[in-house]
Amino acid sequence: MKQQGAHPGDAEGSPDASSRPDTADPGRPDPDTAHIDELEGDEPLLPARVHRPSDLMRLLGGVLAVVVLLAIAAFAHGTTSGLEQDITKGTGQAPDLLIKIAGLASSIAILLVPVAFAIERLIKRDGLRIADGVLAAVLAHGVTLATDLWVARAAPDSIQDALTQPSPGDIHALTDPVHGYLAPVIAYMTAVGMSRRPRWRAVLWVVLLLDAFSMLVTGYTTPFSIILTVLIGWTVAYGTLYAVGSPNVRPTGRTLMAGLRTVGFRPVTASREEAPDASETGDRGRRYFVTLEDGPPLDVTVVDREQQAQGFFYRAWRNLALRGFATRSSLQSLRQALEQEALLAYAAIAAGANAPKLIATSELGPDAVMLVYEHSGGRTLDSLPDEEITDELLRDTWHQVRALQSRRIAHRRLVGDAILVDPSGTVILTDLRGGEIAAGELLLRMDVSQLLVTLGLRVGAERAVASALSVLGPDAVADCLPMLQPIALSRSTRATLRRLARERAEREREAVLEASRQSRPVRAELSGSHDAAAERTSFDGTADRSDRSDRSDRSDKKVVRAEQRAEKRAIDEALEEAREEDLLTQIRHEVLRIRPQAPVEPARLERVRPRTLISLIAGAIGAYFLLTQLTHIEFGPLIANAEWGWVAAAVLFSAASYVAAAMALLGFVPERVPFVRTVAAQVAGSFVKIVAPAAVGGVALNTRFLQRAGVRPGLAVASVGASQLFGLGCHILMLLAFGYLTGTEKTPSLSPSRTVIGGLLTVAVLVLVVTSVPFLRKFVVTRVRSLFAGVVPRMLDVLQRPQKLVTGIGGMLLLTACFVMCLDASIRAFGDETTSVSIASVAVVFLAGNALGSAAPTPGGVGAVEATLTVGLIAVGLPKEVAAPAVLLFRLLTLWLPVLPGWIAFNHLTRKAAL
Repeated sequence: MKQQGAHPGDAEGSPDASSRPDTADPGRPDPDTAHIDELEGDEPLLPARVHRPSDLMRLLGGVLAVVVLLAIAAFAHGTTSGLEQDITKGTGQAPDLLIKIAGLASSIAILLVPVAFAIERLIKRDGLRIADGVLAAVLAHGVTLATDLWVARAAPDSIQDALTQPSPGDIHALTDPVHGYLAPVIAYMTAVGMSRRPRWRAVLWVVLLLDAFSMLVTGYTTPFSIILTVLIGWTVAYGTLYAVGSPNVRPTGRTLMAGLRTVGFRPVTASREEAPDASETGDRGRRYFVTLEDGPPLDVTVVDREQQAQGFFYRAWRNLALRGFATRSSLQSLRQALEQEALLAYAAIAAGANAPKLIATSELGPDAVMLVYEHSGGRTLDSLPDEEITDELLRDTWHQVRALQSRRIAHRRLVGDAILVDPSGTVILTDLRGGEIAAGELLLRMDVSQLLVTLGLRVGAERAVASALSVLGPDAVADCLPMLQPIALSRSTRATLRRLARERAEREREAVLEASRQSRPVRAELSGSHDAAAERTSFDGTADRSDRSDRSDRSDKKVVRAEQRAEKRAIDEALEEAREEDLLTQIRHEVLRIRPQAPVEPARLERVRPRTLISLIAGAIGAYFLLTQLTHIEFGPLIANAEWGWVAAAVLFSAASYVAAAMALLGFVPERVPFVRTVAAQVAGSFVKIVAPAAVGGVALNTRFLQRAGVRPGLAVASVGASQLFGLGCHILMLLAFGYLTGTEKTPSLSPSRTVIGGLLTVAVLVLVVTSVPFLRKFVVTRVRSLFAGVVPRMLDVLQRPQKLVTGIGGMLLLTACFVMCLDASIRAFGDETTSVSIASVAVVFLAGNALGSAAPTPGGVGAVEATLTVGLIAVGLPKEVAAPAVLLFRLLTLWLPVLPGWIAFNHLTRKAAL
């Protein structure tokens, strides 16, 4: 038995130690109760500082508010002027004596209040908070200086007019846009936590209002300047708190023991129970097993603000992305969390379900609460061995869920560690904190689907579905099929399903490799018999040499085809034997055996996908950039003076690019694939690019096309991967070559420009960063490995046919040439001889823009490509009056106009079963 020692969050110098009940001196236990303040084992040490997601959210909110304020000042000049006039007119009627008293009082209080609070905190040995406040004040002062400099020298006139006005003391000078002393004071007061103490908060608001009133009346500031000052101080304070971390005030085990005594218990020992999955259960509180002097033991859950904040961003994203039922509120107070868990505990027992009995609740200071349950004992479903999970146990689990659903209670997390089996074999549902009262039908069906998967992972789909059918009935189980999709399952369950999917894929890959090895003797036997037949033919004198050569060639082709058929048959058989259905599919099949008419189409649960959100943001940024470039261009005269011959040439180059793309693909496919249909598939790809990122849609479409053309799935992926790999290599080499030529165009020597060298160094640094950071390296490797798996064997097949390799590489070079010539023709259509640029410069701009477009998450690289091409053309000397319309014409011909032919080609190939 070990006494819990002093702890950063509970020591004598802890921020709130003096305000906690019964813990005036945590490092020195009360002699009368020292014998019961014992913990079994060592409790894990808590970090001295924590980075709170709430601080980050306030920081982002402050930044957004500053941006909105500046936008209003920039674009609503009339509104800001009218507001300033109204405020000036209203404050101008204040008595002079009141103005002087307010100014004097605020000037004194703005200095005395922070000093007084600092003295109060130092007396209570909370110097760390004062240090945080001083740091925030220094940073806020730096931000105010930078803002004043920006407003004076670079800000638009409308913003300068909103934030400044002629100084009353000197009409030739302007007032400060941001107060150099008020913003640091606000940052200091916020960082030290004055706003969380009611008396100090009242004093703070009085001081701020007095100072703002006196400054406005005397004409030393504007309303927008006051608001901006407050926002800067507030934002910098929370940015500082998130960067350096806030002092950890989590209660420890000894604080728990004192709290139990306040609600009438007499604890003896307490032992901390480790959570089985900290990534998902860390926000549900720390759990303790407590023994008492008199009475049965207790299970106690302690929830504090820091643990409650864990998983904040995950919950916030689920609430945003899913349709109204994802998770509990992302911003939930401790009181709300306590009341929700207590309500669910009482409601579950009232519904007839076996749940832990809640017997007491209490606060542990201002930053934590505890919930006291009767000790239930037992083991979780995850810890039970397979032989102890009987059919009776499965049915008992479903009975508990049916009891909850009879009163419209959703558990929301029916995973293995939330299902407890006591020594008598009774099932108890724990972890009800995330549940919901008066739940809708959707949530109830999600509970059924979650439990089906949880049990299926342990006992298989057949037993899981059979137990559910015996308790809930076929209709209730069949109704949950639309919810049987990964997005509706818990985080830990999705991770388990992904791991099982990787294991299945590895087993299938090993089966294919084994089948390929076993087919080698068959190929050798066929080859040996062919050689023997050829030898016999060579001694046959009845045929001349040319006839023997023709027969030998035909025989060689037959042998090759026979070997390919034998290998394909062996691999297909191996794949068929090794192929396994995933658990969700198995569950669906089991349910459909009972209810063939059950709905199987997955319900649409996602409101927005990450890719869609990123695409919208990137597209908005690109659209904003283009609009700013196009506002000063007069398109009427520009189009009237356009060279339509060059426009026609650009159209021809754009059309020729699809033929080049087909050549680039077929050059890495040894099998025979129709060329015309391949060109049609590339045209169809122009439609797919609009609904998917350029680097994803084309790869998926070409892979599907090759599979439909008779190429085996693994070889189709390898062919597309080989094409992408060679395309990447050619792209980099051409970018370097044209960049070198561009750098030497205007110099007599062959030395590259500093821009090219800087670009190469930047790429080298990025590669080094990606390869040196384990997380980034793993991310890139896992994404690239699936694409280029099997590329090397495929390349060996292609190298045996030089004609194919020449076709592939030639197609890639021709594809790049078509796009470069299309962009060059677009430039010549709107420019003249004085505004033309070299082909090498156009090639560099296109290659850079295409690379960025492939990396951008937007469909077809919308936004990113336009911005890069426009900036690049302007950088190489083209006027923006020519660069912007040229880029628009180029993108119109290569992205937007081919959409309709692409849609027609896509539907045609789909009807022909070619896609």
